[in-house]
Amino acid sequence: MAKMKGVILAGGTGSRLGKLTTVLNKHLVAVGDVPMIEYPLATLKKIGIEDITIVTGAEHAGTVMQYLTKQHSGIDFTYKVQKTAGGIAQALALTENVCGNSRTAVILGDNIYEDNFRESAIKFGNIWEEPLVDCAGAMFFLKQVPDPQRFGVAELEGDKIKSIEEKPKKPKTNLAVTGLYFYDRTVFDKIRTLKPSARGEYEISEVNQMYVDEGRALFRIFDGFWSDAGTFESRRRAEEYVAQKGIDSFLE
Repeated sequence: MAKMKGVILAGGTGSRLGKLTTVLNKHLVAVGDVPMIEYPLATLKKIGIEDITIVTGAEHAGTVMQYLTKQHSGIDFTYKVQKTAGGIAQALALTENVCGNSRTAVILGDNIYEDNFRESAIKFGNIWEEPLVDCAGAMFFLKQVPDPQRFGVAELEGDKIKSIEEKPKKPKTNLAVTGLYFYDRTVFDKIRTLKPSARGEYEISEVNQMYVDEGRALFRIFDGFWSDAGTFESRRRAEEYVAQKGIDSFLE
């Protein structure tokens, strides 16, 4: 399998964490004993990814760079600054000059996973070959949740994804599309076709649906712990689970 590149999306204002993010980037707020960005970074490293781009907001970009440079001197990070909060797809588009000719694992900077996705990356890489229209272009990681209306929700038909709906009021399933995505290089072409949604953002669910419509979307339903840490409640839940299992279960 050729090398896959990684992207951690660590922008946003972190307003849902209130005063914790007044002078600190949300992704440097601690979950357990370490800043939350350590968890998505560990997820990429477990896959075997060494080429990692960080997309962060302008306000605290210097702090993020300083932290990662000091704590992970062995990784040659690339940094991109998202000047305005325009959504996940807009942030990912900033990495095209770095990732545009490769497969890319994209992870949201506040997502915490217990599972190791290396085997999924190998599967995705081994079937990624020309011509692009005849092979898998994306892989999504689904988790059964009690509150699917908070997320993009996948509807399955046999061994394929039938549809992905963003934050539906009446979800068709309880399968959330979590914040880890594998993409081929056509993701950037797809992003260019997007228009802002009703909430003024370029929605990654629309990009994901394009892969579904092409019949080129793989998925894996995983069992291990997953949570974002972007709200007081989800951060508390993540901290409690990390404390219970031990932080090494996530970072090593």
